[in-house]
Parts: sequence; C-alpha cells; structure tokens
Amino acid sequence: MIFPERNMMSEIRIVVDAMGGDNAPGEIVKGAIDALNERKEITIILVGKEDKVKQELGKYTYDKNRIELVNATQEIGFDEPPVMAIRTKKDSSIVVGMNLVKSQKADAFVSAGSTGAILVGGQLIVGRIKGVERPPLAPLIPTTSGVSLLIDCGANVDARSSHLVQFAKIGSIYMENVVGIKKPKVAIVNIGAEEEKGNMLVKETYPLLKECKDIHFIGSIEAREIPYGKADVIVCEAFTGNVILKLYEGLGSALIHKVKEGLLSSFRSKIGAVLIKPALKKTLKDFDASQYGGAPLLGLKGLVVKTHGSSKSLEVKNSIIQCIAFSEQKINEKIKEHL
Repeated sequence: MIFPERNMMSEIRIVVDAMGGDNAPGEIVKGAIDALNERKEITIILVGKEDKVKQELGKYTYDKNRIELVNATQEIGFDEPPVMAIRTKKDSSIVVGMNLVKSQKADAFVSAGSTGAILVGGQLIVGRIKGVERPPLAPLIPTTSGVSLLIDCGANVDARSSHLVQFAKIGSIYMENVVGIKKPKVAIVNIGAEEEKGNMLVKETYPLLKECKDIHFIGSIEAREIPYGKADVIVCEAFTGNVILKLYEGLGSALIHKVKEGLLSSFRSKIGAVLIKPALKKTLKDFDASQYGGAPLLGLKGLVVKTHGSSKSLEVKNSIIQCIAFSEQKINEKIKEHL
C-alpha cells in the first residue's frame, strides 16, 4: 500500500490491530470508527484480513479519507510462543502494524492481541529508547481521587532494582505530561509502611528511590491504600502489578454485580434504585477501568498500547484516543531527555 504524505503539524496516525482480541474484528472496528468520529485529528490504519475488516466497515458511516486498510494474512494466537510467532509470522497483523510505527508511517499501534507477542514485538521491531533497560506496561487505574499509574503490570516479572527506579522516572514523566499532575507522588508497593519491610527487591529499591532527585518519592504503599489514590505512580515488578490489576478488575466487577443484585431484591429496593440511579451510574462510571484505555508499553521508540484481550468497543476507542495526548506531549522525547 502507498501511504499519503503526512501532515506532521496536526495529523496523528494510529495503527489498530483489527484481528487482535477475543472480540475481533467486530468490536475492534467499531471502537476504531467511534474514535474516528469523535476526534478529527486522527487517521486510523486498520491492519488485518482485508475481507473480514471490509465486512465490518460496511456497517458504519465514517470519513473514508481518514481510514486506511492494510491487509495482513496471518494472526498470532494467545497460546503461541511469542518470540517464535514474531519471527515467523511476518504477515501477521501485529508484525505488519508495528513495522508501520518503526518506519514512521504511523505514530502509534493499538492491539488487544497476545500480550507476549506485543511485548516481544515492541522491543524487537519498534525498539527501545537508548538508555531504557526494560520497557514496562503501565495502565491507568481508577481511584477515589482520580487515577493512578500502575507500573509495571505485565512486562517484567523478574525485574531488578535499577528497572524499578526507571519505572518510577518514566511513570512520573507520563503522569506529569499526559495526565497533567505536577510533581506526581511516587510509591513502591510493599507489605507495610516501614522502610525495612518487604522482600529483597523492595529493600534494594527503596533507598535508591529515596535518593532519586528527579521524582517525588513518598515511600511504601500497601495494596489497600491504592484505591484511595495515596500515590500517583505505583511502582512494582510485573508479577505483583498483574495481581493488583486483576484483583482490581475482578473485585470491581463482583461489587457491581452485588450492588445490582441488592437493588433489585425487593419492591422497596427497586424504588430506591430509581432514586439513586443517576448518582450510582456516575460513581460506577468513574471506577470503570475501560474509561481509561489500555496500557502503554513505555520506553519504546514509538507508542505501543496493549488493551485487554476481552476489550469491547469502548475500551478500544479510549485506547486510541489515549494515543493523542501521548503523541502531542512528545513523551518519547521527554523520556529520552530524563534518562
């Protein structure tokens, strides 16, 4: 496919993996069209099996000048070994899409596909920024005071103390420039507030963060404090981060289910439900993680965003829109400057 000349002043070109995730291509294409219709500064490049993507596109009305379709005949499954898949499936939607970012034909890549393949492809194809040891996955999670950045939640299970220090710096840059929080508070996940608590990794990392002059380190944070927004940047290795994220999602879903069940349990509670519905709807929306998009793989030469494998169109749309602030604020350049 021949790509048009780029308008570097305003156009933001975002590649979307149309074949990635449990609900592809239907929900992925719908999310892409919703993002396109909501934001005029983006052009979307859908990568995937052309016939299937065209079939989904036929359901919607949109500006055809701002949608491009790139055929990719292969898919990478969730159960495939990531390194082998990236190296052998050159015409997969993930590899083709990431190569568009690498060659600067696009600014960002969004996928709900295989996490392992996205992590491997991000490093092997898009490449790390010089000085970045390990790119972390960093989603925004809802709190009672807004949002916090959980870094890392899935990329580096066996991290070292130097990696966690970098995560803290990268996370601070992201929160200050994308979310707009000045001097974001940084905390390391621990089993207590005292400095001497924790496993070997936490004990090694704590004094390094304490000495770091370019972050606002406030000490340890316990898991129960995370939903209250005690810290803006929550630092941990990926095993701990993924447990926190999955518990967050599962508990939130379970609580919503129980609240709805209780409100519909009797005639009196149903009347009460009608009265509180507007306030309850707003509160539940604030704590809906899908409102905040996916998890960017930070520290790469281009933007790669991983959305949940079960993402519906809303999360896909918000993941695409999330790329706009990242691109406009030139986060990659700022990470380069500070590392």
